[in-house]
Amino acid sequence: MRPPLSKIIPPLAFALSLAALLPAAATATETVAPLPASNYEIRPACSEAPVGFASCQALQLVPASEEAKRHSHPLGMVRPAARARPAVPSPATGELGLRPQDLHSVYGLPTDAPSVQTIAIVDAYNDPAAEADLKTYSEEFSLPLCTKANGCFAQVSQESGAPLPFPKTTAELEALEASPNTEAKEEAEEIAGWGVEISLDIESAHATCQTCRILLVEANNPATPNLTAAELHAEALGASVISNSWGAAEQGVEAASDLQPPFNDPGIVITASAGDDGFRNWAAAHASERNITQYPASSPHVVSVGGTRLAPLGLGGSWQGESVWNGSGAGGGGCSVLFTAPAWQQGTADWSAVGCATKRSVADVSADADPYSGLAIFDSDAPGELCETEYSEGKVTHTLEHWCTYGGTSLASPIVASVFALAGGADGVAHPAETLYANQRNAPGVFHDVTNGSNGRCASYNHKTGLSSCTAAEEAAASCPSKTEPGVYLLSCLAAPGYDGPSGVGTPNGVLGFVPGQHEVQGPEANPATGGSGEGQRTTPAQSPAPAPAPAPEPAAPAAKLTAFALTAPALTALSRHHATGRSISFVFVLNVASKVRVTLTHRVRSHGRTRWVTVGRAATIAAAAGRNSRRLSGAARLPNGAYRLTLAPLSGAPRSLSFTIG
Repeated sequence: MRPPLSKIIPPLAFALSLAALLPAAATATETVAPLPASNYEIRPACSEAPVGFASCQALQLVPASEEAKRHSHPLGMVRPAARARPAVPSPATGELGLRPQDLHSVYGLPTDAPSVQTIAIVDAYNDPAAEADLKTYSEEFSLPLCTKANGCFAQVSQESGAPLPFPKTTAELEALEASPNTEAKEEAEEIAGWGVEISLDIESAHATCQTCRILLVEANNPATPNLTAAELHAEALGASVISNSWGAAEQGVEAASDLQPPFNDPGIVITASAGDDGFRNWAAAHASERNITQYPASSPHVVSVGGTRLAPLGLGGSWQGESVWNGSGAGGGGCSVLFTAPAWQQGTADWSAVGCATKRSVADVSADADPYSGLAIFDSDAPGELCETEYSEGKVTHTLEHWCTYGGTSLASPIVASVFALAGGADGVAHPAETLYANQRNAPGVFHDVTNGSNGRCASYNHKTGLSSCTAAEEAAASCPSKTEPGVYLLSCLAAPGYDGPSGVGTPNGVLGFVPGQHEVQGPEANPATGGSGEGQRTTPAQSPAPAPAPAPEPAAPAAKLTAFALTAPALTALSRHHATGRSISFVFVLNVASKVRVTLTHRVRSHGRTRWVTVGRAATIAAAAGRNSRRLSGAARLPNGAYRLTLAPLSGAPRSLSFTIG
């Protein structure tokens, strides 16, 4: 007979302590940290693109030393030495890169969007295994499944009603790979590279926003007209957020065409990778590909996303610092030669120091991109020799296949797109990049301000650290020196407090930086491409006499909006030690108005082949204040290992949930 659920899950008194949070638990005295970057090499997923084509921005971290191949050290984090070696191989232990929970802890993110959001991913070629790979990824990290059957995942071609591009099946791709024809083999490699890009995009988006719908729109090939058609199709299908992890030289783009969709489509969040070859592509392999700023990232209508390198996360996944990514690969950026900077960018406090004059500066915002601090990704078509791990447990050898570590601004773009989704999308703002600049100006703490590093040119990188061998000043001197002040370097390629070109306004620190505030653009509006009147942008209306309004009815109380919901660092530390209790689960959140909030903890239980979520203890209702709140559960009973979901539901607003795993 099946035991009652009370025997499966120990009872937990679920009252909440309203006292201030206790100090973080003492950390382990012995820890294990990532190996030096000299143990790894970087491999691009896609080859350099010819004129008229775009290249994907995914980069793979490949173990080069025997110690790295053993995967005995975590990537991107520091953890207690007692967990240095898992008994059975699992990406969930962190050996193969950051996990979904790491993205949420380091950037202070909730897991669920406040409303229905559809994130479109625009890529090239077809990945027949995309849905299956996403399912494997979700199961590994206990994420909600995102499938065609449950309406979460859709995969379409660049045009309505058209069949999916080549290859229709994995067998078709394998046949092309086996061809004796050199050109056919090169085409197969390119298609497989875009398949990796697709896995990185959809898995990182789902990892960041776990309730968002994923719409994969596949162009016939990476020719820019086909990618543009796919972008238009994504918009026609109602995507609220679109991520583009690809780019090409802006030379050859007509400024007038950028005034039209797909990239100028007010009210839709469109993110674009700034590139992986540094300031104005100085690190590109071929001279013809250098001295360019990447498009569509250079379009003033999109959110351009630069790249950073995360310092190894502290115990519990806490943010320990971030710098501009430069070394083996470098975050893209630079001044556009084509587009005028929009008013909200020119209105930054240090705009004159950026050095772009009136031209558009890339980037607007940044996120993790260095493969050394990259994400663990599952791709069933990934090369076996590069994505295969063996663990020995006594006389038994375990083999883990198809899990790799990926970075590049291909990672940064879907992360930022998903953070916008977690914040509710564009939320009525015509060009959502404006939201970032307004919030950075009015509340700079909503971003991690990246003040170290440069994406400027350097002759070599340090093989021990994987970073540039030059100082930031040397990089800036080689790429963005002031023409009028010797020894002064422009912020178009040099990080500094506030806005700068390589990192934009910074990286996410919760979602509040992505939520529109009550603000108006300062100064005259300018059309980003022509300098003329801007369409769809916020302006300050001229004052004119108006009749006194009739008495308005008493406004209804505003709905409670709950944001910035996250576990605290002490809670994450407790979860990592396998002995969490209710009392150790502390969390923070922000309310726009005071409200009562219902708190529920559920545990995922599998019985008789079926999975169900079971409430732990009883739900409780608390009175929360407007602004930031911190609370903890109570109860000394140890929680069993497994997947949990903590849900906060304001009585007059939308609920928010976050998921976590114990064990």
